[in-house]
Amino acid sequence: MTVTRTTTLLGVAAEAALAVPGVAGLHPRLAAATAPTRTDTTPHRTSPEAGIRADRAPDGPGGNIEVRCVLAEGRRALDIARNVHDRVGAAAISHLAALGVAERVTVEVTVTRIAARHDAA
Repeated sequence: MTVTRTTTLLGVAAEAALAVPGVAGLHPRLAAATAPTRTDTTPHRTSPEAGIRADRAPDGPGGNIEVRCVLAEGRRALDIARNVHDRVGAAAISHLAALGVAERVTVEVTVTRIAARHDAA
């Protein structure tokens, strides 16, 4: 996956994950959370893609997609995680096929927390 393909793939994966009922949001990776603080007073919003990481498979062709989800309470986390896994995988394969790329994609879903109804994701 090239940088351009990876960037657009992140957006496709984020959109697919956020469309799953029960997903309250995507949690940015630790590296994004520990980035230097901003000195201005402009509110900083993290893009949904910050909760997605895509890279090449170390053992050959294809790639790996990691999705870090914040879930809404009141539903089974396992069911939501499976749904995210399936939808992100299907969206990624469809996106790559539209680009003329036939690569194997693995998806890993991590639930980082379950947000109470009054929490902001």
